[in-house]
Amino acid sequence: MPHVSHSPDSMFERVCQRFDEAARFAPDYPPGLLEQIKACNAVLHVQFPVRLPDGSIRVVEGYRAQHSHHRLPCKGGIRYSPNVTREEVMGLAALMTYKCAVVDVPFGGAKGGICLDSRHEPAEVVERATRRYTAELAAKNFIGPGIDVPAPDYGSGEREMAWIADTYRALNPTQLDAYACVTGKPLSLHGIQGRREATGLGVFYGLAEALDDPGEMRRLGLTTGIDGKRVIIQGFGNVGYHAAKFLREAGAVIVSVSTHEGAVLDPQGLDVEDVHRYVLETGSLRGYPAPQWYSDPAAALVEPCDILIPAAIEEQITADNAPRIQARIVAEAANDPTTPEAERILLGRGVFVIPDIYLNAGGVTVSYFEWLKNLSHVSFDRMSRRYQENANAKVIEAIEALTESRLSDEQRARLTRGPDEIDFVQAALADTMVQAYRAIYRTWRERGLPSLRTAAFLIAIEKVATDYLTLGIFP
Repeated sequence: MPHVSHSPDSMFERVCQRFDEAARFAPDYPPGLLEQIKACNAVLHVQFPVRLPDGSIRVVEGYRAQHSHHRLPCKGGIRYSPNVTREEVMGLAALMTYKCAVVDVPFGGAKGGICLDSRHEPAEVVERATRRYTAELAAKNFIGPGIDVPAPDYGSGEREMAWIADTYRALNPTQLDAYACVTGKPLSLHGIQGRREATGLGVFYGLAEALDDPGEMRRLGLTTGIDGKRVIIQGFGNVGYHAAKFLREAGAVIVSVSTHEGAVLDPQGLDVEDVHRYVLETGSLRGYPAPQWYSDPAAALVEPCDILIPAAIEEQITADNAPRIQARIVAEAANDPTTPEAERILLGRGVFVIPDIYLNAGGVTVSYFEWLKNLSHVSFDRMSRRYQENANAKVIEAIEALTESRLSDEQRARLTRGPDEIDFVQAALADTMVQAYRAIYRTWRERGLPSLRTAAFLIAIEKVATDYLTLGIFP
């Protein structure tokens, strides 16, 4: 097979560059193994007709990249954007491989894209494109519960995932696990509680764990904990909003949020829910009554804050603005928001960078839980809630008998309540993010690596390499 060259500035090449930087610290592996891990296994490029409301026909392009089959199914979202490219989905699929390894989710990496602006196209056009894209994936064996399981990404959400699930099920009417072909579905179509906020909540859990380190915070000149930290969030979609919501509830001061139109800033702190309501009601951030408005959302990135959270798209922190960023912590909630050159500048200035390969893994973690739920055909709480409530009630009764006192009905109801599905999901997500961060941080410190990102990539390389060698995938 001839060698396929890639643009040196493409997202796939940037991911490969970071892979290579970490691979220098990896143990000796058989020749070619690291090249095999790095390579993208398969890329599907499709073009299909979609009828528009006026009766005309438009040809729409779509992509699906399956980076690694060392674990199946492959897993990764589908983004809807006119600017989606082959190199972009390849880079995002590669990140998914390494991200799943970092948080111990047993998937290979994949990513998809449809060259369509879902925000401005009529719903019927988006639906037709989504259903036809799903049919194309099915025809090429690029979707299925044990093959490749898509999820939401930029420009897509529960609505699109429902169309994918319905189309796949129609094409496979006898498949028992058909709804496990995609995650991020509405609850009414066998989704899971907590999936919508999963990525933003994972960002919160990851940041909370990092901020709990007295030594690291002392080095940065910060106190421990979230309370009082000034935060700037670029991107106020699903991920940015939920990260802002959970951080503010924990006492952080959200001084700025932005969309593609611009950014608002209030040094005293924004009311996140009020901003969110305004955007939902008006469809825009423009006009929100804040002390400062920036027509260029990137301008807010260099304002004073403790934590900067890029939660929009890739390549937002560059060699141009990195020297002017005032945050002490950059927490990457988006995929690939910081260029390699910018990261070198930030690290040289002592900025603590928490990488995307770890920090935005909350979405795929909860997608894993949804996939398991769909395969088992039962919610996580159904088998245990009533048993746990009865057990809790017996403990309370024993305590009351020993103390010769009685709780109020309200206290009793609160203490005996059994866990709901959301309780299981959030507890498992929190544990996943905490354990993964500790492993990355320990690897970084013990092995004297340049950054947390290098440590995360190294962990991913070693886990995937072990799979290849143990399972005999590598000859």
